[in-house]
Amino acid sequence: MIQKRNLHWFKLLFVWKGSVLPRLLPRLIVLFVLSIAVVYFKGTLFNHKISLNPAPFTLFGIALALFLGFRNSASYDRFWEGRKLWGALLNTTRSLARQCITLSGYKSPSIETNTFINYLIAFTYALKHQLRGTDASSDMQKWLPDEFAQKLSSVKYKPMIILSEAAKWARDAKEKGNMDSIILTAFDENFNELSNIVGGCERISSTPIPFTYKIMLHRTVYFYCLLLPFGFVDSIGWMTPIIVLFIAYTFVALEAIADEIEEPFGVEPNDLALNGMSDMIRNTLLEISGKQIDINPAMDLYIAD
Repeated sequence: MIQKRNLHWFKLLFVWKGSVLPRLLPRLIVLFVLSIAVVYFKGTLFNHKISLNPAPFTLFGIALALFLGFRNSASYDRFWEGRKLWGALLNTTRSLARQCITLSGYKSPSIETNTFINYLIAFTYALKHQLRGTDASSDMQKWLPDEFAQKLSSVKYKPMIILSEAAKWARDAKEKGNMDSIILTAFDENFNELSNIVGGCERISSTPIPFTYKIMLHRTVYFYCLLLPFGFVDSIGWMTPIIVLFIAYTFVALEAIADEIEEPFGVEPNDLALNGMSDMIRNTLLEISGKQIDINPAMDLYIAD
């Protein structure tokens, strides 16, 4: 996820990294060349003059902008819901770590409390890998016992298996007399919250915006942009390529941004920084358990994803 703070307005005009412009440049060049050709031939195609004027494009452009606005709103809602779910993940894991340290009968640090904290860290990384479809083996081996990590290698929904193991830890603590029923209930409420977070992330990941809606807008945007030069050539002449390029960039970029943030758990520059957020959750849980961590204050965890 790209974050650029306090950037001067003039420098912002030339930002490349994090912009959708690199992806759009070939398409915009094609439209620019087409516009030059239309101006050169004065809007004539195969000896037939295509008589269009700017008025229909103005009215249709307003309607198209509204549809693109709704499309972007739908995509941003998915992006923001994903961010809220990961914020809830941070809060819930912190609460569970605090309950483990302060409410259970185990001394901290101890093998038992460290095991539970490691379950929470492994749960976070497992969720990240599940959402991105990446291999979680290295993280599982780092934070879980070898036998359990090996068992997870053939499991599809690793976060839920780790959550079940954490719940067994709490059950065993009660059976050993290190936790009473009231505290166990408090643990269970947070376990349910983690389960809801996984379900919410899976809902976003597995339910894209309907394809037919996306393809309709995609075709409309490009058909509109291809006809623009014919509508402006008679009124603005050689300024047509510049104006067409500016309008096309606006509409095509809006569509590209909506496509990029629709799936917030990916690895595009403007997707959620799951690597950074996972590392931050790991660090805060280790600090709660009394362990020292090496943090570079100059490093922004939300940029290097």
